[in-house]
Amino acid sequence: MKQFYDVSMTIQPEMLTWPGNAPVSIEPVKRIMDGSSSNVSLLNIGTHSGTHVDAPCHFLEGAPGIDEIDLGILVGPARLFQMQNENKIDRHVLDNLDLNGVTRILFGTKNSALLAQNHTPNYSSVTGDGAQYLVDKGIKLVGIDYLSIEKYKKEGYPTHRTLLEAGVVIVEGLDLSGVPSGDYELLCLPLKLKGADGAPARVFLRELNEKEE
Repeated sequence: MKQFYDVSMTIQPEMLTWPGNAPVSIEPVKRIMDGSSSNVSLLNIGTHSGTHVDAPCHFLEGAPGIDEIDLGILVGPARLFQMQNENKIDRHVLDNLDLNGVTRILFGTKNSALLAQNHTPNYSSVTGDGAQYLVDKGIKLVGIDYLSIEKYKKEGYPTHRTLLEAGVVIVEGLDLSGVPSGDYELLCLPLKLKGADGAPARVFLRELNEKEE
């Protein structure tokens, strides 16, 4: 049977959030134990909380929102590279990877271990020239295992802008711990929020080949 990997962060009040973003809260509205007929909760969450997809309008004024992203990009074959020793994913690093036939690429780094900790500016990221390299190679989706694909407070945000201007979908906040490098089927399902700059997503990887029993 083909194995599924749920590479989404669990939505909970204690989860890691980006500095300056509102914390996640899940508050009770109705409870059976208090005499209500059902349990209902109020969820407060940012568009870039946890595992999420960036829409073009996140950095490009007037660009499409999350509900306009081509679904054909969000589902399909993807190649995962575990790169635990790379802090800076630049053109030189990418040039050593086998990207033949790849249109969706995922980077597993030391970041996955950081998702359960407080925010640190010392996470692995993709550089501006690395982003341009991915565009030149025809990559349509790129995912990484931290809340941002870009170096913390990078002036001008060249990584985001380069990718989004080229129509490349950015998936951030993936938990890729325990997932081996290789080829998978990606299923990335962001919430359909009208005109939003991003949306939380449930993301799965499915093995392409069944394991022998």
